[in-house]
Amino acid sequence: MLRGLGRAGIAFGVLMVALALLGFAPSGASARSIHFDGKRVDVPSRWPVYRLAEHPGMCVRLDRRVVYLGTPAANQRCPVDVIGRRRAILVEPDARAAARTATAARAASPLAPRANATASAASGVFTGLGFDACTAPSSRSMAAWTSSPYRALGVYIGGENRGCSQPNLTAAWVSAQSAGGWHLIPTFVGLQAPTSSCSSCAKIVASQATAQGTASAIAAIEDAGAIGMGPGTPIYFDMESYTPTTSATAAVLTFLSAWTTKLHSLGYVSAVYSSSSSGIADLADAAGSGAAEPDALWIANWNGQQNTLDPNVPSSLWAQHQRLHQYRGGHDETYGGVTINVDNNYLDGPTFGAGTLPPVAGDDPVGGIDLTSSPIPGQLRVKGWALDPDLPTQTLGIKVFIGGRAGTAGAVEYGLGEIANQPRNGIGGKYPGAGPNHAFDTTFASVKSGPQPVCVYALNTGPGADTLLGCVTTNIPVAVQLSRVWAPRGGGVKAIVTCTWPTGTACPGQLLLRARVKVPVRARGRVVRMRTVTRSLGRRSFSLSGNRWHVYALGLTAGGRALLRQHGSLRAQLIAVIPGGRRTASIAVAQR
Repeated sequence: MLRGLGRAGIAFGVLMVALALLGFAPSGASARSIHFDGKRVDVPSRWPVYRLAEHPGMCVRLDRRVVYLGTPAANQRCPVDVIGRRRAILVEPDARAAARTATAARAASPLAPRANATASAASGVFTGLGFDACTAPSSRSMAAWTSSPYRALGVYIGGENRGCSQPNLTAAWVSAQSAGGWHLIPTFVGLQAPTSSCSSCAKIVASQATAQGTASAIAAIEDAGAIGMGPGTPIYFDMESYTPTTSATAAVLTFLSAWTTKLHSLGYVSAVYSSSSSGIADLADAAGSGAAEPDALWIANWNGQQNTLDPNVPSSLWAQHQRLHQYRGGHDETYGGVTINVDNNYLDGPTFGAGTLPPVAGDDPVGGIDLTSSPIPGQLRVKGWALDPDLPTQTLGIKVFIGGRAGTAGAVEYGLGEIANQPRNGIGGKYPGAGPNHAFDTTFASVKSGPQPVCVYALNTGPGADTLLGCVTTNIPVAVQLSRVWAPRGGGVKAIVTCTWPTGTACPGQLLLRARVKVPVRARGRVVRMRTVTRSLGRRSFSLSGNRWHVYALGLTAGGRALLRQHGSLRAQLIAVIPGGRRTASIAVAQR
């Protein structure tokens, strides 16, 4: 399949490459010769040939076995629902195609990289009405449609199954429409589900879904970069309706997870268009499963409702300005004397172009806590995300207080540094231009143990104040462990002591051996009752390092030996104490 045919015409010098990629060898009875622009070219004998100069406004459909000669019109009359595997051959005049030959040659070689834009224009959330059309309208048509209620437009930037040619879709056109106040929805029509309703489409191979999803993301970024849409741009994958089956759903979700992962790794916002009852429902059902999730959804549900509600997407999912809704299918509309076949959309999600609202000076950081836990005794894990709208691309510092909020008596402060720099699904959709890398997930040593309120703060970088992301009570087991305790023949006790703080952390402590014994209470020279008291049998200090263990011997004090002579044996408690907590083990100690 020849990538790039939809945007670039084929000069005669690369036509043979194109035909070979399309599976046609122009020789023998299967070919016929035609003359165009002073040259002769062989084309498939049974394919119809259209000279575009004789058919003004003809829709150059790439999904048909057709030969088009000439330059596609700026105002093609195309139905909005054209989709399918690319089959057509487009031959433009040498003068027009010469400037595009390099692009077509690169497209013919999947290994040749395309130059990407180094930065995008403003990308941000847009709320309002929009439309999508199969081919990008001319600048004149876009100017005429400023009298419409729409200010957003879906544009098909590439993909194996993009059905219409795009003579207008250039970097200059994108820049002009953005400057004119239009919000663009970049859409990539790649491989479709194995059970897709599109019978002529190139489809996902289940065993190759991950590789194909990754490759589609790379191709989409190349296509976006070629028209001036750089990092921070949302790209919507067009996954047309399909029949959900166990295998088809698994293939689609694997493909889209790889698509999202690759887009995020290269700084783009991931989004998906699909039918409410197939792709969207499958994504919603899989939410929270651990697979990479798109930052935004474009939901096709032709119910005529100008909102983003959908019965297959719970209100808690993709809820932060992360939805578009295609509420009406293809039909003609006319504004300013220009008629276009369109779908209707209501948007409350990320777009490219004029949709960014500049951050308000003085905005405090935003974010949240995903979890707090103690995966290892003596250590605390905190996971969440944070960014500062004043400086949305900057990494934020995180501070944690264990024992209460900042200022609480006894609360211990931990400055964790600028750690909010990990990728996270959904951030790019809610804050386009910020990028996805604002999550944090770290584990550190705690000198507090037991049930503790853990309060996490995002540190402000511009005007404003630090933000409390939340407080969660978390049980933190103490870091010291007594894995074995015994009484050797020589007297005293021995114990294996382990410190579970991170490697290299100093872990000083003490070992205490105590026993409860009964002693007489006397009055007027006689015993009136027995009282239970705690007596020390021995003690010693120790110094461990984090993630290390050692065998310690604890001898008895003179008082301890005297107690054993008196009682013969005692049930004792060995206590290991470190800053923040203690562990206790029972042991029988006898006179030796």
